Amino acid sequence: MQKKRWRTVVIVRKVLTFAIAAIAIVALLYVHVVFPASEVTKLPDKLPTQHESSYQKLSRERSWTQEHAPPHLAKAPLTARKSDAASRNGSLDKLWKPPPNRDYVPCVALSPIYTSPPESRGYLLVHTNGGLNQMRAGICDMVAVARIINATLVIPELDKRSLWQDSSNFSDVFDEDHFISSLENDVKVVKKLPKELASATKAVKHFRSWSGVDYYEEEIARLWDEYQIIRAAKSDSRLANNNLPPDIQKLRCRACYQALRFAPKIEAMGKMLVDRMRSYGPYIALHLRFEKDMLAFSGCTHDLSAEEAEELKTIRENTTWWKVKEIDPVEQRTKGYCPLTPREVGVFLSALGFPSNTPIYIAAGEIYGGDSRMSDLLSRYPLLMNKEKLASVEELEPFINHSSQLAALDYIVSVESDIFIPSYSGNMARAVEGHRRFLGHRKTISPDRRTLVRIFDKIDQGRMKEGKNLSNRIIEIHRRRQGSPRKRKGPIAGTKGTDRFRSEEAFYVNPLPDCLCQKVSSYTNNSYSIRQFR
Repeated sequence: MQKKRWRTVVIVRKVLTFAIAAIAIVALLYVHVVFPASEVTKLPDKLPTQHESSYQKLSRERSWTQEHAPPHLAKAPLTARKSDAASRNGSLDKLWKPPPNRDYVPCVALSPIYTSPPESRGYLLVHTNGGLNQMRAGICDMVAVARIINATLVIPELDKRSLWQDSSNFSDVFDEDHFISSLENDVKVVKKLPKELASATKAVKHFRSWSGVDYYEEEIARLWDEYQIIRAAKSDSRLANNNLPPDIQKLRCRACYQALRFAPKIEAMGKMLVDRMRSYGPYIALHLRFEKDMLAFSGCTHDLSAEEAEELKTIRENTTWWKVKEIDPVEQRTKGYCPLTPREVGVFLSALGFPSNTPIYIAAGEIYGGDSRMSDLLSRYPLLMNKEKLASVEELEPFINHSSQLAALDYIVSVESDIFIPSYSGNMARAVEGHRRFLGHRKTISPDRRTLVRIFDKIDQGRMKEGKNLSNRIIEIHRRRQGSPRKRKGPIAGTKGTDRFRSEEAFYVNPLPDCLCQKVSSYTNNSYSIRQFR
């Protein structure tokens, strides 16, 4: 009986031993088996939700405008850290490398013959017009005009009546005290008219567009014989781009790049946004012009539905101050007058060689078509950021409903970016490009839209594919469109009258040669001398 029981125990032990061994073998095999990706169920992304506010509607769907991370970004995401490491290889390093500066530096100092402001003959009131960057250029031009006509400049009034409907005053957007003190050797600037002149008769003038010194000295300065106050009804494009005295051109640059800085709260917020973008590594600032008002004004409807195109046409017809109503959208696009669509921008960036983990700051208003229009770009470049993603609702609250202040934040992040790319050559794109040139020719890639649309059409028609050949072609087209030093372009040959001035490259797009000089090595010692580029 005992022998039988012992035999049973032995058999049970052997069975258990085999079972344990079998389980161990299965476990080892399981660890080394690689299951196909298609057999693994992917969990849905869960993004932090945005705060509820009066100006943001909480979406239950994934939106490109939702926050990817907490606003303070204590630690950059893994993809950004990998991007930073990857950028050290040859091809990526070349992508981020700025163009050769050729030793150009700002040279806006006063000349030996430049004097302190002469005795003022009266007061110049300025009503600026347009958006932020149109107003900035106009203000700087009016500083120069005040100098030419010996006027005391009253702090300009910002545009509150145009499309943007922004109630901001000068001091809300710009550092008023710094503006006044910075120009004390050029023009006397006061915050408001003296009380005794508040009700005085004013000479209201629409200054002639692109005018030179003779016009202001002869026609406008003559008004001082009858008036103590001259009011400029508009400020945009009232001063010629070229053929002005060197000291006047340098004054325009001092006003634009030194005196007219943003209000302290805007500068601080802008710096914070830049720092938060930098936590992701080197970044592109993409000025993506695809807002409803811009498309309605330009008549560009590519990639839009028939209903969307009709909506834009209705807006254009009902906007009384837009003069051109009938626009051929196909012709506009063929000539390169339309912005690249978000989808086209994605193809463009991929062809240039930017990897999918490139951090991109979107400097723009609300994109027409919303998430559906951004989906292709987002699928290529998931690290799309903007103000609303980088900052909390509470941090942005002081700037909401003030389009000029919000645009100023985009301006700061764009100027400070490693690479700036505008999808359209509008006022902001031109202003940022010029500022980046002044600061050392920081890399600015200007898409050749006229050539690109032909390429994109071939892709859409199946006659061309994305790949190495397309990439080589687009890289070659843009080899000389990256912001390297060059003289400002003059008028197009054969143009006359206002069309001639209109065809010139604007002064603030490229301040060379007037405000940038070339450092030249001295052969007699180790010092440098400065040579004006002519």
